[in-house]
Amino acid sequence: MFTTSFTAEQQRELAKKLATFLSQYSHLSDSYIIEFFTEDLWHTLPSSWQPVLQDLSYPQIADLLLDATHEDRRYPSVWPLSLLAFRATAHALAFPRESRSEGCRVGGSVKPKEFLENHSQSSLLGHIFRKHVKPKKQHEIRKLGTLVKQLCEQTDCNRVVDVGSGQGHLTRFLSFGLGLSVTAIEADPTLVAMASKFDGQLVWALEKEKQKKNCSSHIPAQNFPRHIAGWVNPKASWEAFIGQLKAADHVSEGPPTPSGPSKKKLRGSVQQGSLHVVQTSYARSDSNSQESELSKQQKSKKMSGVEFVDEKCCSCIHSDSHEGVYSEEDSLQGYPNFVLTGLHACGDLSATLLRHFVKCPHVRGITSVACCYMKITTKENPTPPGLVIPPAPPTPDQESVQSEFGYPMSSWVSGLSGHQLSYKAREGACHALEDYVRRLREESELLRSHCYRAMLETFIRDTRPDLRRAGIQTIKKSHLLPFTEYARLGLARVGLPPELPLDLGRVEAMLKEQGRVVVYFSLSLLLAPVVETMVLLDRMIYLQENGVNSQLVPLFNPNFSPRNFVLVALKPCGQ
Repeated sequence: MFTTSFTAEQQRELAKKLATFLSQYSHLSDSYIIEFFTEDLWHTLPSSWQPVLQDLSYPQIADLLLDATHEDRRYPSVWPLSLLAFRATAHALAFPRESRSEGCRVGGSVKPKEFLENHSQSSLLGHIFRKHVKPKKQHEIRKLGTLVKQLCEQTDCNRVVDVGSGQGHLTRFLSFGLGLSVTAIEADPTLVAMASKFDGQLVWALEKEKQKKNCSSHIPAQNFPRHIAGWVNPKASWEAFIGQLKAADHVSEGPPTPSGPSKKKLRGSVQQGSLHVVQTSYARSDSNSQESELSKQQKSKKMSGVEFVDEKCCSCIHSDSHEGVYSEEDSLQGYPNFVLTGLHACGDLSATLLRHFVKCPHVRGITSVACCYMKITTKENPTPPGLVIPPAPPTPDQESVQSEFGYPMSSWVSGLSGHQLSYKAREGACHALEDYVRRLREESELLRSHCYRAMLETFIRDTRPDLRRAGIQTIKKSHLLPFTEYARLGLARVGLPPELPLDLGRVEAMLKEQGRVVVYFSLSLLLAPVVETMVLLDRMIYLQENGVNSQLVPLFNPNFSPRNFVLVALKPCGQ
């Protein structure tokens, strides 16, 4: 299952084609649809494309442009060869996103088979793992968890490190469902507290089931997950990363008390250097007091800087220096091997995990599901918007030898002419093509949202030419509002008078261009999977350059989970 999909030479040849194609059409991938009118984007398209595209119906846009699997293509007019070549090349260069096992189609409304009986509950996931978990996440943790288990068997590892673990849904399935020893790292201490609380609720549910069955068996202590509230610094060394993991092992004291939803009572605080550890136990209470108490603890945590944990087994650790709790005499060589996983690890975090996988001898395998490509650092844009700054810089002995960016990772792609990907191109790669195809086929009123925002941009710049691409956030049900009401709400959000006079004739003329706006956005969206392919292929080539073959698996249903690729790799024996 984990053999390489194609040879190193094929990977490099594909990267060359991708760089050439994307650089040729960068004017599309780099454009902002909200500037459709202010930058006259329609007339930046080849003149031969404009007449054949402007009168397409929404379903025709979906069938003729975006859906590579659609076979019945009936063209209302003769398309220029350059447009046909653009569409065909975009589809040919992008990695296929369809999961064969799911039998899904682009823009299809068919949910994964596991949700046919109940749209909100997976029939293939035990009920104790579905609590607090949305259907999309249920689908992901079941499929990724099974894959991680298989990788553990192939690498002879029983330990897993889940980075960016959030509320611990994947961690719980790996630990309690699949019997693996899991350490989970999450930067947000509030999410760590929630993960620990949910662990306790799961243990309580298991105990209740055992009582009904008159069963006296106990859950093995090694299956209880360890939670760390800590930042995995992209600029820190793998030794510092192992230090964080050792810290969790040192303060872990065993399984949680299997009691029900509760108020939490502070038992004690252990302070070791720069780490703060608080352990608590459960007492029975109703759910309302549980939520109230959690809120109080969160407020108290912000005031005191102390992290709260709900279970004795789940040591919540916050490290400012990222040195971990271990003495200099401790040898990193004795640390047990493990498999690394990250479900939708944001921005540079996915790249960081791949580097730790390559450099750290203890990491034997990895499953990486990326997201938020726009937050990846590049040489051209080392501090993209939304980049999270580390709470403290690494010490000189922890810092990586060279300055490394999230893209490109490989030497091969770095040397290709035109390999650069702008922030806008990477942001576009996060858009859900399948969801947009569905809207087109349904001729959804949601399709007018881009036209509304582009129209608003013209009136904003008329008044404030210096105010470009101002963020107005989502206006609820904007597609159901008349434009004048939408503009009133939007103007107020950028500090302009809500009652700013609007040229109604101009408004009417721009509204008639909505079809062109949708076509233009669809052309740029066609490049989204190509950009994603370039980012992920660069990571595959990076692994290959370091002696590791990998495979990119479209594991999730793309209609359900847009970021559905899993990069899987394991190290050869002896490496």
